[in-house]
Amino acid sequence: MRLSSLADYAVVMLSAAARHGIGGRLTATNLSEETGVPLPTAQKLMGRLAAAGLLVSARGTGGGFALARDPAAISLADIVEAVEGPIAMTACVDDHRHDCGLESACRVKPHWGVVNDTIRGALGGVSLETLSGVQPVEASA
Repeated sequence: MRLSSLADYAVVMLSAAARHGIGGRLTATNLSEETGVPLPTAQKLMGRLAAAGLLVSARGTGGGFALARDPAAISLADIVEAVEGPIAMTACVDDHRHDCGLESACRVKPHWGVVNDTIRGALGGVSLETLSGVQPVEASA
């Protein structure tokens, strides 16, 4: 299994956004320059990430994008699914698809759900906070 370039770029861009803090306003141009992701790709990804609820956008002067949640509350699974759709190792985990020639005799099919859940759980256990190297803000006493 390998992440697509778009998913990889989305992780890189959100990691950069996390380093700017939750209230930091960024543009596709800013993130493109900071990360090296080509501008058209950055624009496309920011739209997808906003549609998935990982970024919020504001129009007008001082507008741009910002993280929708704390980096600790955004997982690698959230980012991958925002760009690539649901995590599924095979088509047979989708109950609505029946395009496999082995489906009627397959003894592995019942177990793919467990595999998918395990992989999603592993990706879900890695936060944007960890990926970005951002240290959590300690509450002052």
